[in-house]
Amino acid sequence: MKTAKEEIRELLEQLPENTSIEDIQYHIYVRQKIQKGLDAEAEGKVISQAEAERRMARWLGR
Repeated sequence: MKTAKEEIRELLEQLPENTSIEDIQYHIYVRQKIQKGLDAEAEGKVISQAEAERRMARWLGR
């Protein structure tokens, strides 16, 4: 398993040399959100598409 520091180094290697600090922050943010979703899926903390649609229909009064 990679450390956070190793992951950031790899990310930085993939970005162009003229990448702004804001772009780097955005890429880190996106990676964090993706990892959070993958972790939730691994822990079974997700719902199916059908369940999501059922809930949305109820919320929207359909």
